Amino acid sequence: MIIIPARVASSRFPNKVLADIDGVPMVIATANRVSGIDEVAIATDSKEVIDVASKYGFKAVMTSENHKSGTDRINEAVDILGIDDDEIVINVQADEPFIEPEVVQSVYQRVVKAKQMRENIMMVSCYKEIDPSFANDPNHVKVIMDSKEYAIYFSRSKIPYDREEHNGYFGHLGIYGFTKKSLSEFCLLPSATLEDIEKLEQLRAIYHRKSIAMVKVESKSFGIDTKEDLVKALEHR
Repeated sequence: MIIIPARVASSRFPNKVLADIDGVPMVIATANRVSGIDEVAIATDSKEVIDVASKYGFKAVMTSENHKSGTDRINEAVDILGIDDDEIVINVQADEPFIEPEVVQSVYQRVVKAKQMRENIMMVSCYKEIDPSFANDPNHVKVIMDSKEYAIYFSRSKIPYDREEHNGYFGHLGIYGFTKKSLSEFCLLPSATLEDIEKLEQLRAIYHRKSIAMVKVESKSFGIDTKEDLVKALEHR
């Protein structure tokens, strides 16, 4: 199941999940992009989003206003929906209205592989090569990995520090794949100082020495954190 967390009270871009994207709210544009991969549900704390989802024919679940992260929100949603521990759960952020379905499918298939191989990972996510201009932007998260493509660290800063400017930067796309069981395990982990500093929930797993498998993808999409991001996304889609 694909679950889209949709919180209305964004500090940098209030109500962004309802911003207009070609005549439909952003959260619906995102849901439409991925609806051919698996069943889609929207997890929200807003009656307005519930009503919008109903209008466009998507399942929606009302969740608490107090969740620290989108992943915590979808964890409540899967409990409400009553899905099995082995079912695959893909977290696609509501602010990815131009995400390519192939990207989400790549994450899905990597979770399938991890299950088949009995691989000891907590989650799967993805990355792409990015231009140095994006690497300097704190709204675009960077990731570094080891030789087996497990994440070492994520940061809003430019990592790694490249003394000779070789331009070897990887941008993280905010898509996460779990089993329902590993999702629950993640959400039971204590919050981490690094997570609070960077405001990046995936650092909770790394802080507690849990593995995040990464998949390289080709994508022109990026998460929309500000109104300026939306303008850029509309111009360059």
